[in-house]
Amino acid sequence: MSKEQELKAKVLKAQQEADIASLYVLEQEAHDTFDEETLHGFYANILDIALEKLTSTLESHKKLDMDEVQDFATTRALYEYAMEHYSAGAISDAAALFEVLSGMTTDDKFSWALKLHQMAATEGMKLEDFLENMADIELTQQKGTFYISSFTKEAQKLLDNAKEKDSK
Repeated sequence: MSKEQELKAKVLKAQQEADIASLYVLEQEAHDTFDEETLHGFYANILDIALEKLTSTLESHKKLDMDEVQDFATTRALYEYAMEHYSAGAISDAAALFEVLSGMTTDDKFSWALKLHQMAATEGMKLEDFLENMADIELTQQKGTFYISSFTKEAQKLLDNAKEKDSK
């Protein structure tokens, strides 16, 4: 069996088990082995599993537990999906996804960070401006989070403006 066939078998097994975490473990190998079309399908499968998990989580009125590996991987996949929308200019769709995600986990830091994402998108801020003016990418990288978790003082102004609007 070739390396590609072996990898496809591992991916298929993980997909059948709805094991997003295992798919992320295979991610680098997939990049090194698969062509662009197969790689696109790889990520589409991760997203499909994550959306199914989101639906079942919403239906059960539970939250995703970031300390549980599958919930963590699901949250990561959904965050990446929201960021893809933001990057593609679908700002209102991204804002809606950020809002849902901010209330979907037991992790307060993640929820707070996603609320900032949502506010920026709701204000119509483009992703490039958000990354340049609101996000502290260097500190986020130091923290090692998969999501933008550190912000500049400009983000505080966005929060203050939102509070001001709410109080009126």
